Amino acid sequence: MTRLLGKVAIITGGGTGIGRGIALAFARQGAKVALAARRPEKLEEAVRAVQSAGGEAIAVRCDVTKAAETLEAVERTEKAFGCANVLVNNAGALSVTTIESISEEDWDRVISTNVKGPFLMSRAVLPAMRRAGGGAIVNVGSILGLIGMKDRAAYCASKGALTLLTKAMAMDHAHEKIRVNCICPGFVETDLVRELFSSTEEGRKARAARIATFPAGRFGRPEDIAEMAVFLASEESSWMTGTAIPVDGGLSAY
Repeated sequence: MTRLLGKVAIITGGGTGIGRGIALAFARQGAKVALAARRPEKLEEAVRAVQSAGGEAIAVRCDVTKAAETLEAVERTEKAFGCANVLVNNAGALSVTTIESISEEDWDRVISTNVKGPFLMSRAVLPAMRRAGGGAIVNVGSILGLIGMKDRAAYCASKGALTLLTKAMAMDHAHEKIRVNCICPGFVETDLVRELFSSTEEGRKARAARIATFPAGRFGRPEDIAEMAVFLASEESSWMTGTAIPVDGGLSAY
């Protein structure tokens, strides 16, 4: 498949979960991928998985909250593959708290990862996209950037900010042929989500109760989000920018 032939993508949080799923889907569609994350061992595993599937990939250690590291990630990508014309801002942080129960440090961690990270990565990649004649930025937000939920104050605030950052950037850079869209997943089966439910009977009941809130009857899979990311990175979505798209098993249809 060649829906992304000629595309070079930087995928943050690319070592695990949704990011790894997106990397594999991009590679299958012909893109070259730079996987960026903080944990080098997970990155190397993901790179090997992409290469085993016949794709081209490099690992770039990057803390998306550090401006210098985001610039270096883009520079390394261009050096390896000649350009960078797709960015997937997938790295994220979760906190199950209210504004009273969360510490100031944890609040700063969530906001920094989920809002500052996409800001710094997007700013770093814009010159490369201009050199490439355009590009696509795909932000991985959350359904909780569109609706609220108990015990998710910081997370909702951060993902809501990312939703509107998406729209603002889309308006700012449309004239440069740079599109910006946001995927808003519901619960997706990743390590981050699995950690929310214990292996006890109580945990299993809590998990079943949460699944019951989804009309589709299941949590999402990384592949569900990856296929939407492929579409938004491809020329098939060339007239789409500034959108926030729920991929949530019908949760937001209530």
